[in-house]
Amino acid sequence: MTVIKYKDALQEFQNSLNQDEYKTDKLNFVGVGDRDVYNITAPFLSAGIKVIAGRVEARDSEQSEIVFFEEKDGTWAPIDGSMSFQLQDPFFTMIKGELVIGGVEIYPRPGGTEGQLSWRTIFYKGTDIYHLKPLFKGPDAMKDLRLVELADGKIGIFTRPQGEKGGRGKIGFAKVDHLKDLSIEVIESAQLLKQFTDDEWGGANEIHLLKNGLLGVLAHHASFSANDTVRHYASAAFTFNPDTLAYSKMKMIAHRGLFNEGVAKRSDLQDVVFSGGLQRHENGRATMYAGVGDAEAHWLEMDDPFVEWEGHA
Repeated sequence: MTVIKYKDALQEFQNSLNQDEYKTDKLNFVGVGDRDVYNITAPFLSAGIKVIAGRVEARDSEQSEIVFFEEKDGTWAPIDGSMSFQLQDPFFTMIKGELVIGGVEIYPRPGGTEGQLSWRTIFYKGTDIYHLKPLFKGPDAMKDLRLVELADGKIGIFTRPQGEKGGRGKIGFAKVDHLKDLSIEVIESAQLLKQFTDDEWGGANEIHLLKNGLLGVLAHHASFSANDTVRHYASAAFTFNPDTLAYSKMKMIAHRGLFNEGVAKRSDLQDVVFSGGLQRHENGRATMYAGVGDAEAHWLEMDDPFVEWEGHA
């Protein structure tokens, strides 16, 4: 599989870009004081309510809370009585009819100096946003761990190791028969996909089971500027066959310039789009929900990036 550099993927995308095919706007949140809401999920139904989960955080802090919101009069407000978690970057999936919610836990790095942090992905599951119990803790220093129920009922696992195995962050895949089979060992033995050069990184954000049994993966592709001071994150997509482990070339589907202007948490995060989730529509279009600049939440309507792969097994 061809590994593509961020700048080349961006150029390919720009060459085929028709700005008129996109619509966008910012989501407005209330009820969280002066904290930012970003890195949101796509809307989903839980307990009969259309819900968005968002990362809620003060502009000068990394201490985050996942909050569930519902739309009221054009704004999104916290849902009374729903659970919340001291985690970053929420995501959701449905497995065996149950809701699985996840996020990233930040904690002091074992053996590190004072103030050094590490992270891991935490999962909860239950009937709805009011009833969630701990499911699984992922390996230390691994974000962007995602689960999906496959066409045969097994569980697909997308991983993102860093360090000796994954460098700045590469996507891996493994699968188990049941949720109870999740383990650190299975995750750490996942086969890595060759999608990023060693000086760049990315991860899976949301997995869609396509009609033909393939997986449509909403992802992000990231790079530093030449002096390693400014981060560039764009939204990307690829398809993956969980039986043969074959996968398509990753394609860029959105960058910061397609969204409305807005603020950023820091100057080095102005060009960051973090793919939160994708809502597919029957007319061949889709709406992506994303964090922008690590400070705001926006939506972007586009052509469905998975349509071209859905007819091919």
